[in-house]
Amino acid sequence: MAEQLRWVAGSGGGRLDRELVLAFPTLSRTRIQALIAGGNVTVDGEPGRASARPLYGQVVLIEVPDAVASSVVGEDIPLDVLFEDDDLIVLVKPAGMVVHPSAGHATGTLVHALLGRPGLLSTIGGVERPGIVHRLDAGTSGVMVVARNDVTHRALSALFAAHDLERRYLAVVHKVPLFDGGTLRSVLGRDPKDRLRISSIPEDVPVPVNDEPEAWGYVDDDYEEEIAVPERARRGRLAITHWRTRAKADRLALVECRLETGRTHQVRVHLTESGHPVVGDAVYNRRDCVAPASIRAMVDQLTHPLLHAWHLGFRHPRDGRALAFSAPPPDDFVAVCAAAELTIPPLELTPMSPPPRHR
Repeated sequence: MAEQLRWVAGSGGGRLDRELVLAFPTLSRTRIQALIAGGNVTVDGEPGRASARPLYGQVVLIEVPDAVASSVVGEDIPLDVLFEDDDLIVLVKPAGMVVHPSAGHATGTLVHALLGRPGLLSTIGGVERPGIVHRLDAGTSGVMVVARNDVTHRALSALFAAHDLERRYLAVVHKVPLFDGGTLRSVLGRDPKDRLRISSIPEDVPVPVNDEPEAWGYVDDDYEEEIAVPERARRGRLAITHWRTRAKADRLALVECRLETGRTHQVRVHLTESGHPVVGDAVYNRRDCVAPASIRAMVDQLTHPLLHAWHLGFRHPRDGRALAFSAPPPDDFVAVCAAAELTIPPLELTPMSPPPRHR
């Protein structure tokens, strides 16, 4: 039997979907938005809209349908598991594996592999995304955490929302940066000319314009820590990437990035818009970026960007102990670096400003 929830709008004036997440924390924002889109949420008897701002005293009713059994069947797909207990699983996702089922990806996803293993998974993400707290792009390899129960899922989601994790990436990029490190900031949103791409929204971002695309890490001395995003820019989200160069070669560099935020395609977009797209990235590559002749054949055979999430650190939701997991880049990443004479440094966690909040 469907469950009906009732909420009376206060004076907050926030978006309907966000207000309902605060009122009913057991429902994720994705779940709330799906219920709204399905016509299961009414405001004073009228169908609700996610972006609407309920007025004080308006009555919101939510009809939560009974859970539907998942049509996703587990598959016997080996996974590189670094850690697991009753609350979570930490694993290394290979490049090319999609995280959850979607159009064109009905089998072979990480979810299929997880369902093929013994043990429970959280249900907050819905029947097609059990256990999935965060994602990596299909072409990105690296360390991920999966929730086994809803309590852990909510706690991990809170860590991601507060950016209270340590996330490090390695990327092979075109061109050698002029500087050795810096910070990249912008508001990211869907590219108005190509819905498959993400891009910065410069007209809505109150930050200095960088007249030299190669000048990485440009930050105005008067820059405020928090960006006040205008109302018209709410379609985008603030993204912050700290970076540094770890190795240099002919027209290529090995860059390490630390994510302060975790937006869709964040690293790929920031690096591309700084003039240094990730090698092998067919979506965000630039015409003026061509691999050296000595490795061009290897690069042409790549089926994914050379981007690897090598480190993930966070506190365990149950007992608060610090956990840290690292994984070396995959073989094709290492092979390109070797052929290009880019030396991959020891995977050691050294400071990149500012420090993570939980340390």
